[in-house]
Amino acid sequence: MAKVAPLALHVPEPAVRPGGVPDFSSVKIPKAGTVPRPDVDTGSEAIRELAFSIIRVLNREGEAVGPWAGLLSDDELRDGLRDMMTLRTFDARMLVSQRQGKTSFYMQHLGEEAVSCAFQKALAPGDMNFPTYRQAGLLIASGYPLVTMACQIYSNARDPLKGRQLPVLYSSKEHGFFTVSGNLATQYVQAVGWAMASAIRGDTKISAAWIGDGSTAESDFHAALVFASTYKAPVVLNIVNNQWAISTFQGIARGGAGTFAARGLGFGIPALRVDGNDYLAVYAVAKWAIARARSNLGPTLIEYVTYRVGAHSTSDDPSAYRPKTESDAWPLGDPVIRLKNHLIRRGAWSEERHRQAEAEILESVIAAQKEAESFGTLHSASRPSAREMFEGVYAEMPPHLLRQRQRAGV
Repeated sequence: MAKVAPLALHVPEPAVRPGGVPDFSSVKIPKAGTVPRPDVDTGSEAIRELAFSIIRVLNREGEAVGPWAGLLSDDELRDGLRDMMTLRTFDARMLVSQRQGKTSFYMQHLGEEAVSCAFQKALAPGDMNFPTYRQAGLLIASGYPLVTMACQIYSNARDPLKGRQLPVLYSSKEHGFFTVSGNLATQYVQAVGWAMASAIRGDTKISAAWIGDGSTAESDFHAALVFASTYKAPVVLNIVNNQWAISTFQGIARGGAGTFAARGLGFGIPALRVDGNDYLAVYAVAKWAIARARSNLGPTLIEYVTYRVGAHSTSDDPSAYRPKTESDAWPLGDPVIRLKNHLIRRGAWSEERHRQAEAEILESVIAAQKEAESFGTLHSASRPSAREMFEGVYAEMPPHLLRQRQRAGV
């Protein structure tokens, strides 16, 4: 009998370790404007190549080109730029607050602002996002008050969640932002279930699921795809591929082959990859997928190719697992700078107006921060009563809890 070699596991390795030269040669970037825009009722098999390419609108000169361009006016683009600048400024101020000991924890969005800010503008009132912890742009782009965001981060007397959540795990039904779960990937299944319920009711509202590249390795992700594809749920399934999970590169979840978008193809779900640092491209792809969902054509899977510039959180040191200069080498650039340059090229913006906007936004963020800091801590006198705790958690009190509350005399 021939001798058989011992078995061995394959463990994917990042292209570069700390101290090495950043390498993004594996990221194949097509020329802007070259990826076709299919009709919204096109099936997954006919657009299979879109799961392996990258949809781009803004070219290197700041021009909007190709079939995905032309959907936004100058005013809408300026609003989008301000949304991204606001998120970036808010991040910077909250990061300093954490370093000063004013809050326990914070997570930045640096480099990923276009993904959530642009997507939110494509939704309609009543639609529901099921986000992870790096989609605060959904709130900012929907007009959520910065003071309220800061109050939750400080867990103070005006914290809308009364200290029940980590600082960045927001929740706002009114703004279509389902409570962020600290348990990774659980929101994916919830988003599909919400969409199915909307269809069962005969409503017109759709949902959007959000997940990071690392969390796609969780079983909830795959379970969500099963239900979404089987029942053609009106949901947009978003994967934010920012290249790094908490401390592991994307290859650990992806397995070193294919793309994250391609996982949708096995379920018969149309799948697209988009330049996540291109505000115009993100909006166009989101609009396409949302139109599919609202037209009873079922789910769409979108992979946003972007890069996490900052640390995973204030508890993380990225220099321990990636080169310090890697963010500078990222080939798709900075979303804020790219949209700014596009507006300037259109004659709808200028460097002077940009500096003025930066100053105005900084002033408004500082004002919101100071107002939030003036409310004080969530001390014992302002903690919710037993009745408030019950009513704040349950929309309708279950019978056994009603009896429990009565026994407690509250």
